[in-house]
Amino acid sequence: MISVVLRAKNEAAWIGRCLTALKHQRVKDIDVILVDNDSTDDTLPIAEAYGVNIQYISRAEFSYGRALNIGIAAAKYDTVALISSHCVPVDELWADYLLAHLGPNGDPKLCGIYGRQEPLPDTSAIDRRDLWTTFRDERVRQRRDYFFHNANSGIRKSIWDEHPFDEEIRGVEDREWGKRMIALGHEILYEPGLRVYHHHGIHQGRDEGRAKRVAEVIDYIRTSAP
Repeated sequence: MISVVLRAKNEAAWIGRCLTALKHQRVKDIDVILVDNDSTDDTLPIAEAYGVNIQYISRAEFSYGRALNIGIAAAKYDTVALISSHCVPVDELWADYLLAHLGPNGDPKLCGIYGRQEPLPDTSAIDRRDLWTTFRDERVRQRRDYFFHNANSGIRKSIWDEHPFDEEIRGVEDREWGKRMIALGHEILYEPGLRVYHHHGIHQGRDEGRAKRVAEVIDYIRTSAP
């Protein structure tokens, strides 16, 4: 039993593929929540056809952390997966890995896990390079390193209840949350078996404006107290 939270804005090209992959998981009791940010394409009709729980956040209200918090608050289960609506689980075992690590029989030291992101054939060379070099083949338990990536991850709602995502920063809310959790004595696991396809990669090619915004937030996280 897991909940899955997706954030979306105009993801009609991808969300059906993501929801189809979730439907085909070996774990069948999956509660899917979509947090939509004023989509103007067919994102909402597609999601409605899959019967997902749709929550809304306006452009004026939007932050990455606030959208996640809205979705997690609506989740039924303690094991909550966070996945971008343009990411697609590679196989039917994706949810099994989440339950194995974060379910009732998982390691209580873990506050969250994140997984491998793989390129598609038409993913740019820059994004392919970044995905293959960032997400390796070896499982890694992080006791000091607070890297965490919400495009393909899972957390425990029972921990989030006391430590939600920051709603004020402009991005990289996953890493800011990871830093706080590590400071509290929790651990993060990188699980390469938790695999998704991610078309545009983690840096979105040559988007210099986005890179600048992300770098500014990371500088803030690195220098601030947890």
